[in-house]
Amino acid sequence: MSTAGLDTQPSAATYDLEDLIAQAWNGGIRVPHFQRDFRWGTQDVIRLFDSIVRGYPVGSLLLWVRRSAAQKITLGTLEIDAPASDSALWVVDGQQRITSLANALHPDGNRHAPFNIFYDLAKREFVSPPMPHASHLIPLPILFDLEKLLDWFTGPGQMAAEHFPEARRIAKLLRQFKVPAYLVKQDDEEILTDIFDRMNNFGKRLSRAEIFSALFAGPEDGAQDRLSISRIAERIAARTGFGTIDDDTVLSSILARRGPDPAREIRNEFDDSRRRFGAEFPGESRDAAYDQGEQALIRAVTFLQEVAGVPHLSLLVYRSLLVVFTRFFAHFPEPEERNLQLLRRVYWQVAVSGPAVFKGSFTQISRVLSARIRPGDETGSIQGLISTMDEARPSIPNPERFRTNEATAKIILSSWWALHPRSPVSGELYDPQELTNLLADQTTAVTAVRRVFRRGLSPKQQLWAANRLFVPSVSDSVDEFPELLAHQPINLDDQIWDAVLASHCVTREAMHHLVRGDREAFLSIRQEIITSHLRDFLQRMAEWDYENTPSLDSLDLDDLDELEDAPDGTA
Repeated sequence: MSTAGLDTQPSAATYDLEDLIAQAWNGGIRVPHFQRDFRWGTQDVIRLFDSIVRGYPVGSLLLWVRRSAAQKITLGTLEIDAPASDSALWVVDGQQRITSLANALHPDGNRHAPFNIFYDLAKREFVSPPMPHASHLIPLPILFDLEKLLDWFTGPGQMAAEHFPEARRIAKLLRQFKVPAYLVKQDDEEILTDIFDRMNNFGKRLSRAEIFSALFAGPEDGAQDRLSISRIAERIAARTGFGTIDDDTVLSSILARRGPDPAREIRNEFDDSRRRFGAEFPGESRDAAYDQGEQALIRAVTFLQEVAGVPHLSLLVYRSLLVVFTRFFAHFPEPEERNLQLLRRVYWQVAVSGPAVFKGSFTQISRVLSARIRPGDETGSIQGLISTMDEARPSIPNPERFRTNEATAKIILSSWWALHPRSPVSGELYDPQELTNLLADQTTAVTAVRRVFRRGLSPKQQLWAANRLFVPSVSDSVDEFPELLAHQPINLDDQIWDAVLASHCVTREAMHHLVRGDREAFLSIRQEIITSHLRDFLQRMAEWDYENTPSLDSLDLDDLDELEDAPDGTA
């Protein structure tokens, strides 16, 4: 790698926003070709202006100082005839901010989204274009220009004269806001593109959960005693043995409990007056939301383990379903037995056919299904959930492609767990705790899966489920497992040994071929067994052909009695 870099260190500068924007409008600020397109939306622009008037830092700019010819440039929606300059400023970092400011504060740029921003003098906040315009709403280009501001209050804004002090205050804050910048003088464009690449790609972006935790961290005092998203994940793992759920899924589950859209804007989560939809738990604090969210998550995990047959996170097909079930168990902590059965159907039908129904969008799975759960209506919520799969067609995942990080393998592994696998050494059932100890916090079950044949097969056969063994134990050697299955221990009678083989989708006939070295015959027989068992397992769990009627307890039997008593069969 070359160690060539900048000839001179960047110099620091500070611009009044008024002067910076004037340079942008005059063509003194340009965007180099290697910059990405403008990507901000209206709310991003609003937050930028809100930060400015609050005096918050908005980040430093990195500007490339270079000689530039006269040219017509585009900055957002603005077309600018830029003159030749010995020291034009090219934006290496800060394009979204510069473009937003230059357009939102310009009479022409402000006409177009996402720059069409107003200031609400009455509510003291920046807003997107209202319909119709109220007298106390002032466009930013007028607010930014002192002469236009005075004219506005003697004309269109006469009815808002009482708000003039507020307008003057905001105008002053905007014009005099200090924007820090680093200036780089460098002729080699490759070095500038390298700087740009490093600034935009090095390091790791904050996750949604990290942003949420930062926004609602609470005071420093007592922080060690309060629940956090990560601490919730750790406590659930310790209590259930399900593994450590990632922070973003924990956050989405907490949000789903509190409202039907787990992908909603998070910045106003605990401000009921500013949320787009009504709060289901009005006035609830962050700590209460975390506590109740944890309890609902535990109930959802317990359902997956004890009813749906998913013992560990690494076998969970879609984490978005955990989010949905958290919402359900938050509102219905002790559902009827019939509804638990129907909820199991939801899991397995979505696990198999969800990608086709939801077009492969796992965010849509959590949003659509969460919206079907209505507080106070357990039966209606269950019926709403299962109705989303009305158009789904029953199918069987293809066991000819087994990769532990893919949905098909997770479904197959769950079906193998349902066989209650046994040790070929002791003949005993493997304990769920052994699986937990083995998989711990892993996101796939790769450490519990062994290839029967590591080589000597075609690439296609290498991927077959028949070439995999599920060993949910830390005591039995994964590497020796095929050899162990090939020889019946003298201390295990035929009945126990047949149970051991069956728990791994193996028959004596298949083992006979394995001992003789006939790989083709062994794999073919076992693949048929796996496919047959998978079909039976999914039919039992997804119950595609069964009626989805609610429990008798949920029906209004008084209405049925009235129908029977009516003389002509009607009421």
